Amino acid sequence: MFSNEGKAKDVKTPRICDVVWHDGEFIKWNDARVHVMSHVLHYGSSVFEGIRCYATERGPAVFRLKEHMQRFLNSAKIYRMDHDLNLDQLCDASVALVERSGLDQCYIRPILFRSLDEERPAFGVNPFPNPLACYIGAWDWGKYLGDEAIEKGVDVCVSTWNRLTPNSMPAMAKSGANYMNSQLIKMEALLNGFAEGIALDDRGYVSEGSGENIFVVNGDIVLTPPLSSSILAGITRDSVIQICHELGITVKERSIQRAALYVADEAFFSGTAAEITPIRAVDRITVGAGGRGPITEKIQKAFFEITKGERKAPGEWLTYVKAAKASQPGNNGSQPEAATDVSVRNQTAEPAMKFQTAANAPD
Repeated sequence: MFSNEGKAKDVKTPRICDVVWHDGEFIKWNDARVHVMSHVLHYGSSVFEGIRCYATERGPAVFRLKEHMQRFLNSAKIYRMDHDLNLDQLCDASVALVERSGLDQCYIRPILFRSLDEERPAFGVNPFPNPLACYIGAWDWGKYLGDEAIEKGVDVCVSTWNRLTPNSMPAMAKSGANYMNSQLIKMEALLNGFAEGIALDDRGYVSEGSGENIFVVNGDIVLTPPLSSSILAGITRDSVIQICHELGITVKERSIQRAALYVADEAFFSGTAAEITPIRAVDRITVGAGGRGPITEKIQKAFFEITKGERKAPGEWLTYVKAAKASQPGNNGSQPEAATDVSVRNQTAEPAMKFQTAANAPD
């Protein structure tokens, strides 16, 4: 029941889009390079997003694109990464990238980081002298916690590593530096035979997984930790909450004790990568019946019907990549015009960065 494949690769990446968006144009995947002395490599100065594009009868559809990109911009603002990017530009770039990729479904990764000014290099902790670089890549990514996990669930542990305190590292920002904490949680879990770890906050209450939010079901009530428990404000988490409202399921945000995980009727993770993944055991204590519970299944079913364009979403959650086809019942996502083709630029060196911080902007 419990996996011992601690160091096994947990996600297959069968296909990668051969181009990457950078500063308004496409470059070849193999040309997307950074200097080894870039600030981001030494100090973790990056913010990023993870966005899924799903296959539907009307072609590829990006799930909650605007919400993800707005969080991306918010993360950059928190870390004082001043740039010229805007929401529409990032959304259009993502749609164009998926269209160029030819993938029916994929995972989209925007990243903004502090690079290196090779003419005037700066090597200290101070990030301001370093230019910013923004890229968006895409690849076909399978189920984050395994194909069987969606139905059978996963075995997890409570990590010995806590989540960061809110006034140490802002959990609201999806930053690369935060994920060093996530790596400690994930590695400990894998090496001890679990698929994932659950971190507690600095007060000892349940926070989240290494890269997922968590929900607990008691009776007919769904519970999830509040933002004050040092969690990332997950887009999929918000989707689950809205789906619960649509289904008439009571959902509450409140602090959750560790012991509540053991006596829950059901539990599940939510996240862009994990989607809706049931938890069948915590610290080798079986949760409920030891599999996907009925409420989890109901929420999961609605979620996947929405992402496939088969069910009406609570909002405009799907951005269709291709030109609109024949109208399908239940589809209510936005339908952008086909993206303008942009030529791929060949390059062998890191491109000049458009974005400059106040400290190194021209006089």
